[in-house]
Amino acid sequence: MREAYHDQLEELAGRLADMTGMVADAMENATSALLQADLGLAEQVISGDQKVDDVRSSIEEQAYALLALQAPVATDLRTVLAVIHAAESVERMGDLALHVAKAARRRHPAPAVPEDVQPYFAEMGTIATKLARDAAVIIREKDVTRARALEEDDDAMDDIHRHLFSVIMDKEWAHGVAAAVDVTLLGRFYERYGDHAVSVAKRTVFVVTGRMPGYGGDEDL
Repeated sequence: MREAYHDQLEELAGRLADMTGMVADAMENATSALLQADLGLAEQVISGDQKVDDVRSSIEEQAYALLALQAPVATDLRTVLAVIHAAESVERMGDLALHVAKAARRRHPAPAVPEDVQPYFAEMGTIATKLARDAAVIIREKDVTRARALEEDDDAMDDIHRHLFSVIMDKEWAHGVAAAVDVTLLGRFYERYGDHAVSVAKRTVFVVTGRMPGYGGDEDL
């Protein structure tokens, strides 16, 4: 019975890792749609968001069933609780990728961001996708060292996000208020995506060590 139970816990963590991979793909595609004004790719991300939501609901249902039927304690309990909280963060990551895709669709056929800031969003998209893919590996392997290192990549995201403010506030900005608002919102979407990826990694540290790490950012991202 205990072996079967632990198999169920591993399956639960594996499904969470799969879901994290889904939102990595979503942000990668949303960034391509944003930079290439690719309406078809934007629509693909938008329609695919429901699948992420459905997976989250299914994961939560499985987790609550384990709580009710198995009454887990110690590490097993931490695993179930961490999965429930992490699934919420991963769903938010999917929502943020959705927002990027909707921005691309809203501005189509024109590019959603001016050409001179596109390299910043390309870099943020690369970082965001890496954060999510690393988080998926961290979940599967329960890699505490890698989880703690994830914050360094998120720091790079924060640096770009802060720099964008100086770009749009510069007197040389020639793209008007609407473009400045778009850049501000989009930068925030990427920054929050990174925060949620770090939050997922922190949940893994909690599972392994029994303590929620206090590195970088709020505890409830």
